[in-house]
Amino acid sequence: MLIAAIVALAVGTYAFRVAGVLLRDRLDMPAGARQLLPVGAAALLAALAATAALTEAGGFAGWARPTGVLVGVALAWRRAPFVVVVLAAAGTAAVLRLLGVP
Repeated sequence: MLIAAIVALAVGTYAFRVAGVLLRDRLDMPAGARQLLPVGAAALLAALAATAALTEAGGFAGWARPTGVLVGVALAWRRAPFVVVVLAAAGTAAVLRLLGVP
């Protein structure tokens, strides 16, 4: 059952991507919609990041995780290497939890 679900998701994902390439010239989108698509993608990613950083099991995740995310964002903004960003963010959250911060 799990393999069938994985195969179905893989086929659906591939078909969705192929449909975009094949239908690109056949669909005519208004200019306003074309301008909003990149902003919509950025807003969707920001919403996903905020949801993952702030919530857990339908409630507030505590202060350690958002603080770690903020450290990661600050380091990414300063163009730190990706490994440093990930390790600093995870380390910050881990140290805060070790200190008893939820």
